[in-house]
Amino acid sequence: MSSEPIIGIDLGTTNSCVAIVENGVPKVIPNRGGYRTTPSMVAIAENGRRLIGHIAKRQAIINAENTVYAAKRLIGRRFDSKEVQEAIENCTYKIVEGPHNDVRIELRGKIYSLPEISSMILSEMKLIAEQSLGREVAKAVITVPAYFNDGQRQATRDAGRIAGLDVVRIINEPTAAALAYGYGKSLERRVAVFDLGGGTFDISILEINNGVFEVIATSGDTLLGGEDFDYRIIEWLVFGFAKEQNIDLRKDRMAFQRLKDAAERGKCELSSAPQTELNLPFIISTGKNDALHLQRTLTRETFDDLVIDLCERCIQICERTLASAGISKKDIDDVILVGGQTRTPKVQEMVKSFFGITPSKSVNPDEVVALGASIQGASLMDEKTDVLLLDVTPHNLGIMIVGGYFQTIIEKNTTVPTSAAHIFTTVRDKQTSVRIMVFQGDSLRAEENELLGEFILSGLREAPRGEVEVEVTFEISADGIVSVSAKDLETGVGQSITVTATSGLTEEEISRMAAEASDYAVGVKTTDAFEGARAEVEAVIRDIDAILPKVRGIIAGSEFGEDALKKVDTAVTRARQAIESRSVDALKASKEPLERTLKMLKGVATKLGGP
Repeated sequence: MSSEPIIGIDLGTTNSCVAIVENGVPKVIPNRGGYRTTPSMVAIAENGRRLIGHIAKRQAIINAENTVYAAKRLIGRRFDSKEVQEAIENCTYKIVEGPHNDVRIELRGKIYSLPEISSMILSEMKLIAEQSLGREVAKAVITVPAYFNDGQRQATRDAGRIAGLDVVRIINEPTAAALAYGYGKSLERRVAVFDLGGGTFDISILEINNGVFEVIATSGDTLLGGEDFDYRIIEWLVFGFAKEQNIDLRKDRMAFQRLKDAAERGKCELSSAPQTELNLPFIISTGKNDALHLQRTLTRETFDDLVIDLCERCIQICERTLASAGISKKDIDDVILVGGQTRTPKVQEMVKSFFGITPSKSVNPDEVVALGASIQGASLMDEKTDVLLLDVTPHNLGIMIVGGYFQTIIEKNTTVPTSAAHIFTTVRDKQTSVRIMVFQGDSLRAEENELLGEFILSGLREAPRGEVEVEVTFEISADGIVSVSAKDLETGVGQSITVTATSGLTEEEISRMAAEASDYAVGVKTTDAFEGARAEVEAVIRDIDAILPKVRGIIAGSEFGEDALKKVDTAVTRARQAIESRSVDALKASKEPLERTLKMLKGVATKLGGP
């Protein structure tokens, strides 16, 4: 492995995971609690303290409006989009509009951007890796859903920058899973990666040929995942309770958070049990000192009925992806299941029925993406690696033409890097300039796609419409950077633009957020160092307190008794003062005198025949 560590991070909707390749072997790095994944949740406590991961999840019920979950579903989206407006209705935390029509979240009166929220989770992943490796980590490969657009990818990259990470590559989650699946094996297989996670769904078809991983086709839905499965259970509970009690539990944030927690837990239980009991005592009060309880039995059969249309949507996307790539289901050798939601028996049943083969269970669906990201990171740092990744662009790229229509220049599922050109003509007599608007998306109407950038080509010769020919060329690099140029074919006059996707944040905002995150990270690391030093010093003090009463009389009666006891008291007092001052340096300085004191006391105790 390179001397400079590079980690792989699966920044998930529900859970996140970090991995690294050591001595040629990819491995997941557990967090401080020993868990191999960390909830992608962020909360602000009443005292202003930032809570991330398991600790945020544990307090979500009593602090629902200040606990953020599923932020990944909102990242890189416009505030006025239909998806965001629907999320506002269903989230327990407050979603507000940012200054650039971006999505922001208000927690305890402070406004946070989505990249900022995601950066907190990435910072936690970075800290987990640093504590395990015992050194600084500055580089990472971060995964995103294959169907993320440029804005969503850039927002994820910005989150990495704010977290203090050099994001050396953004790669697609299904591709990362395939890397982990085929790493170190001599395989010649065509595989389908069925990735149904907490918030998104992707399907990718890849050719694996002895270390070469070539994506043939990819598609997905960035608003289809485990959150939607949870919400079907929540609705079932809410409507059943409303029918009995005439009360809508969704209007109470704490009650809704309890429903969400119960739905997720029940869904997981149904992966292995035929039914589950959902018991929520004291779910809400009527205001007359009468607390109401919710108790329902959810069978797997009922759950399957609730989510059957979600499963069918996944299969329909698979069908379209295979058709667009000209591939038959019989051409697929293996199906790899990725994402926690693929543990649902109904999902597995429908995948098996569609592809006609039993899905492979050789990978851990919760960890395989992070492992693949770490493998990609190691290959980027090592020129001798045998791994070659050829990915595709997930969306059509093109420009707006007359009538507001979208003209595709680079089709989706084209292997990158790539380039393509198309010739257009002027649409007005004596037209001397043309406005090139670059879009990404799959709609025939340009306005329904994502605007990536625009520029004006001026200086065209005056001529009747249709006579001036303008060639527009698109280029996409291996890193996904899009460059667009246009030129008058007769005069050679040209103009170009490098399309820089935006997350809705300015460079100034990103720099400020990165500085704030760095200050917080220093604070967290200092706190961790202090707690470690304090634990060591307090252990020595406890040993001294236990042994001193047994030997105090012997020491007091000796030639140097009074002076020796004074030194013991001084050493202990200074250590306790260092603890109160919360100074790491002072604690470390107090440890050696304490240990000498304890050694002396043990020597006296040994002469007495042991404590």
